Amino acid sequence: MKQRTLAGRQVSAIGLGAMPLSMNNDREYPSFDDAVATVHAALDAGVTLIDTADIYAPAWDEMGHNERIVAEALRTWDGDASSIFVTTKGGITRSEGENWGRNGSEDYLRSAAEKSLQILGVDRIELYQYHRPDRTRVYADVMRALGKLREDGLVRAVGISNASVEEIQIAIDVLGEGNLASVQNEFSPRHPGSYDELRFCGERGIAFLPWSPLGGTGGGARSVGERFGAFRDVGEAHGVSPQQIVLAWELALDPCVIPIPGARRAASIADSARAADLELGADEVTRLSESVGIFD
Repeated sequence: MKQRTLAGRQVSAIGLGAMPLSMNNDREYPSFDDAVATVHAALDAGVTLIDTADIYAPAWDEMGHNERIVAEALRTWDGDASSIFVTTKGGITRSEGENWGRNGSEDYLRSAAEKSLQILGVDRIELYQYHRPDRTRVYADVMRALGKLREDGLVRAVGISNASVEEIQIAIDVLGEGNLASVQNEFSPRHPGSYDELRFCGERGIAFLPWSPLGGTGGGARSVGERFGAFRDVGEAHGVSPQQIVLAWELALDPCVIPIPGARRAASIADSARAADLELGADEVTRLSESVGIFD
């Protein structure tokens, strides 16, 4: 599979968003063994980037569920697991009664990172991302806390998620030039609103990881060709699924882009992985961009 750069390492141009294996809008989850098999299918297809988070779990008292799936998949895979780049996230809380919150304090983030280290079974997290802003705290203070995790060796690189251009710039200012590895925002034909952040990252050499790049786990990914006819039409012209066209389009927008489509079935991630080798013409990219309201 074609490669892209993330935190100074080469990773597959298409990653795996592992969240749907443990949390999705349909509330339908594969068995633990089937979930592990789906991750194995991704790895066998050439995927070397897996994205997870501590809160991805069927219920509040199963925090770490998704990280456990990933850890077991890497432990039991018959390939070279040392070549796989795993990124996780912290900063969102879940408590009894499914009460959700956010905590960007240094103590909480350190505790969350330590738990993720233990569950993933690694000495250092390759990329640790701040999941969602805690609006009760100054963003720069949270970035300093993340920088301390890197300085202390708990994480190798730092990223942020669900961030505005202003917040990306704050992260760069606090962490230092070249020390913000990634930005993970929602981006898809259904949600093109993060295009400004995507371009901002591209201009600064920061990896941009679209989450829900196909439109989400509640049917958006399955119906993308129905909702967005241009992607269906281009897919028919290439003899591939509209989902592959969406991912190939995102890759064509900027070399910084590394989509992380979710999957609950092996067939889904195998189809997504093939998008890495799909070349779109410049006129096709323009047509697709304009069809969702992006004009350069």
